[in-house]
Amino acid sequence: MSAFYPDGTSDKHKMDDAVPPGGSHMYTWVVKKEYAPTNADPACLTWIYHSHVDAPRDISSGLIGALLTCKKGILDDVTLKRKDVDQDFVVMFSVADENLSWYLDDNINKYCTLPSSVDKEDEAFQESNKMHSINGFLFGNLPGLNMCSGQPVSWHLFSIGNEVDIHSVYFHGQTLINKGHKVDVISLFPATFVTVEMVSRNVGKWLLSCQVNDHIKAGMQALFVVEECGHNSSETTLTGKERKYYIAAEMELWKYGPTTRNLFNGQPLDAEGSDSEIFFKRSSDRIGGEYWKVRYIEYIDETFSTRKNRSEVEEHLGILGPVIKAEVGDTIFVTFLNNANRAYSIQPHGVHFTKEFDGTKYVDGFEKNGSHVEPGTSFMYKWTIPEHVGPTVSDPPCLTWMYYSATNPVEDTNSGLVGPLIICRQDTLNQDGSQKDIDQQFYLLYTVFDENLSWYLSKNLETFIQNTSNIDQEDEDFQESNKMHAINGYMFGNLPGLEMCKGDNVSWHLIGLGTEIDMHGIYFQGNTIHLRGTTHDTFSVFPHTSATVFMQPDDTGTFKVICRTADHYMGGMKQMYHVRNCNKSIPEEMYETIRTYYIATVEVEWDYSPDRSWELERHNTTKEESYGHVFVGTGQGKIGSKYKKVVYREFTDGTFTMQKIRLPEEQHLEILGPIIRAEVGDIIMVVLKNLASRPYSIHPHGVEEVNSGKHLKVPVTNPGEVKIYRWNVPERSGPGSGDSNCITWIYYSAVRFVKDMYSGLVGPLITCRKGILEQNGLRKDVDREFALLFLVYDENESWYLNNNIITYLHANPAEFEKTDEFAESNKIHAINGKIYGNLHGLTMVKGEKVDWYLLGMGNEVDMHTVHFHAQSFIYRMEKDYRADVYDLFPGTFQTVEMVASNPGTWLLHCHVTDHIHAGMETVYTILNNTDHARTTVENPFAQATTNDGSKLTIDFLGNKLDKSDIKLMLALLLIIGVFLLLISLVFFGFIIYLRGKKSFSRITRSSIPLNTI
Repeated sequence: MSAFYPDGTSDKHKMDDAVPPGGSHMYTWVVKKEYAPTNADPACLTWIYHSHVDAPRDISSGLIGALLTCKKGILDDVTLKRKDVDQDFVVMFSVADENLSWYLDDNINKYCTLPSSVDKEDEAFQESNKMHSINGFLFGNLPGLNMCSGQPVSWHLFSIGNEVDIHSVYFHGQTLINKGHKVDVISLFPATFVTVEMVSRNVGKWLLSCQVNDHIKAGMQALFVVEECGHNSSETTLTGKERKYYIAAEMELWKYGPTTRNLFNGQPLDAEGSDSEIFFKRSSDRIGGEYWKVRYIEYIDETFSTRKNRSEVEEHLGILGPVIKAEVGDTIFVTFLNNANRAYSIQPHGVHFTKEFDGTKYVDGFEKNGSHVEPGTSFMYKWTIPEHVGPTVSDPPCLTWMYYSATNPVEDTNSGLVGPLIICRQDTLNQDGSQKDIDQQFYLLYTVFDENLSWYLSKNLETFIQNTSNIDQEDEDFQESNKMHAINGYMFGNLPGLEMCKGDNVSWHLIGLGTEIDMHGIYFQGNTIHLRGTTHDTFSVFPHTSATVFMQPDDTGTFKVICRTADHYMGGMKQMYHVRNCNKSIPEEMYETIRTYYIATVEVEWDYSPDRSWELERHNTTKEESYGHVFVGTGQGKIGSKYKKVVYREFTDGTFTMQKIRLPEEQHLEILGPIIRAEVGDIIMVVLKNLASRPYSIHPHGVEEVNSGKHLKVPVTNPGEVKIYRWNVPERSGPGSGDSNCITWIYYSAVRFVKDMYSGLVGPLITCRKGILEQNGLRKDVDREFALLFLVYDENESWYLNNNIITYLHANPAEFEKTDEFAESNKIHAINGKIYGNLHGLTMVKGEKVDWYLLGMGNEVDMHTVHFHAQSFIYRMEKDYRADVYDLFPGTFQTVEMVASNPGTWLLHCHVTDHIHAGMETVYTILNNTDHARTTVENPFAQATTNDGSKLTIDFLGNKLDKSDIKLMLALLLIIGVFLLLISLVFFGFIIYLRGKKSFSRITRSSIPLNTI
């Protein structure tokens, strides 16, 4: 097994868990067919191996490597080199945390000039030991990345580490293929493994970097060299259009909230006590919501005398520069005039350019005037669109990219210099630049503009604060007030222009930018979006990533488009889009089946860790020394493992007198509400009773909430009330052509979304293709279903925090000191509300088909890389792909498919370092078929044995029975059986009679539309 955790094994089966100093052990790893790359996978899959005694510390000490498994025939039998590519490169992006290394003390003693003076808890000291490395090197020191132009190259990329290990790996000057799609940036997270293919066509020395702002500054950069090697590297002759753009960089005052109001509730943005006050209240030590910024401004020609006016459909662009569009075969000429006060540039993603037009400064042996255009000067960039940078056959017709200033990329982009770049197939664009067969195109940039890092912070202080001498720019509250959680530079509903008609074909171009916190789950309330044959309503973007998604709205009204990351939502990263009825003919959907669920909100005492034995054995420690003591220990101002919470629970009927008992296969749900299942064409009726002490609701993702566009808030159910919520499941809510048979969504209370969620109100919602569900609502096509929510429950944000302080600390909340340590102790890293192996019920049998419904919600810390030890799974994204880790973020919901093949008890956990130590781990068990038969067939009261082949005796309740006794016993048992059968028939007849009198039925069939319900 080679990983130490409580799995029921002992003796020789534990020998590989930890090899002692001086010891040895030979590991045997078998690459079975079920672990092989799928047809859609690249020829070789990227995996890793690492030491797993204390994985975070072992890896931080250096013990990690790559493991590649290939399709048959790819490797040379003798050299084991690949036959299909010229070169393989293995590259790890990781913030190596030397503070966690087993050798920290050795390093202090060897390299610190005065070891005795070192404070290992000092923040500055700890930061100095976080090495933002590529294969263990920083600031361009990684050697050996040399390749030949025109030759196929395979990059095996992976990451490992902690919450800061969000990496946007950018290959400057090249494009690559990832799962059949054109990219130049690859997103990596802890235990993410990616194989991408590249044919290097652009000769020169190029930058390989992580584009996360903090990582740029910390040196996460390398250089790779593309040499001619005798190949002709001349440019392809292009026969398309020449598209000319005239863009200037200009300073201006920018208002993040131009209406001065939060348009979701009508309050002034600086209203006391509001979520927006911290960002918009101007005072003696706060700037407010208006800042000097620099923007890309479009002009009509090279004279730069007349600005190009934005049309009504471009109004939503906000702070973004003009949309640059081109088709395959085109050449783009951008004349850039710097009208600002310092050097800037334009650096594009997704196009072809030679060295002289590179917009990024680095040491590559070229004089690149376009990388630093000085104030008052201009430069003309030439970008070409040959076939090899255009959309693949698997891509949408137009790819979304971005351009930005890269002279000093962190400060330049936080100052405002960013814009969208769209590259399309030939004959996709109309003469006016609009896309054929698309009615509306919208471009959304999600980023936290950090005004503390803007070039214009000093100017903003001088403009908006009278006495700047008293400003402490390092003060955390001051810095937080300058972090503007914006969509296109607007906050709290102030983004204008997102207008469309019911039935329109809408293309959304989504872009991410920023630093480690810029993990954005873009949620489109009220509609679904479609990408690569799959159905979603939330899509995640990260720094320098982008996507094109499609929507056809089917209901009128006003809907939210927001970031589902909790702090970003609270910080104002929420806007509205409006769907009008423009009299377009849209077929009416018919709904034939009603599925009714009786659900109540119930307040409970919840124990995250009722048993600490697994935790203590896992970390081989005592309660006081365990990593878990921070979260589940008591005393010293810590609440412990028990908290008052509120949960969704299912009841048998509308009287809400009997809670439905969960079956063994539902045991794993724990804190989650019941699994709500439906097929395309169904109506879901949720009868919700609020048995709790404050108002709650129930809000679904993925399905149509009837009349949801008529109000921005879900109808509230007050304490003691019963409300009926109707959700339709139209075709667009079901699985896409590239999805699994059933896709995963979520439901939760949305009265105060963040506090309701952390208080406990979350559950899984599953929508399936027609014909997949049995009459009882269970699936026909799988043997087991498991739903898992990975969430750091922040009990500091729970409605019941004060109750918990009173109950478990016996303290007055008004007088209790809520220290940083107290706040940290209340952040519970849970799987379905359980930590440190306390989640049970994940049991299956070898050969069974199992679907896992993976759910991600939460905040900036909620990046979860879900790792299944000893098993792989298939996830569908137009095609089938194999993995053993799946990445979850707030608003990520995914079905993965597994065939249980490896009997044993195996670790299932989040691979993020802090989350491992904090207990986001459990085990799942695969039984042998024989084990399953024995556990289900054995009878503790009777056992048949054959003695001599002729004489049969039975031990029954401690007595031996011969053949005559057996016959008599069988006769008696037969009489008793007939009698019990008659009683059962009478009883079941009575039950059927009572069920017929219920006011609500579980499933009702109808042949007419039920739109009036």
